[in-house]
Amino acid sequence: MALLRAREAVMERFRPVLVESDVTEQQWRVMRVLNETGETDASDLAARACLLAPSLTRIMKTLDSKGYITTRRDPSDGRRALVKLTADGLHFVQNVDPISNAVYEEIEDILGETRLGTLLDELESVWLSLNKKQDD
Repeated sequence: MALLRAREAVMERFRPVLVESDVTEQQWRVMRVLNETGETDASDLAARACLLAPSLTRIMKTLDSKGYITTRRDPSDGRRALVKLTADGLHFVQNVDPISNAVYEEIEDILGETRLGTLLDELESVWLSLNKKQDD
């Protein structure tokens, strides 16, 4: 419950930005991952954006209809779909990123740089530890 409450407290600050930008939380995660990674396959994108494959498929259709992403078949493996941001998608991320960064800065101001850094390190450690146990 503590993790859920913390997530909700953080997301309450981001939701107005996303609503104003006309994207969902999941769509924004997909676009951020693509902005960070460049073109990637759909399976990797789903994992990095913490989405189930069926959800990603729906999100990709929406982002494609908005002109923010493009997909193509991997020439070396026709079963794999490669996804990347379009020029419009990149422009969208570049416009929303400063607003998103301002929210991150607000959270850092509230928690303090050291405390936020420690929290992020601990959350990453939890994620790695729990995923490792699933893989074993």
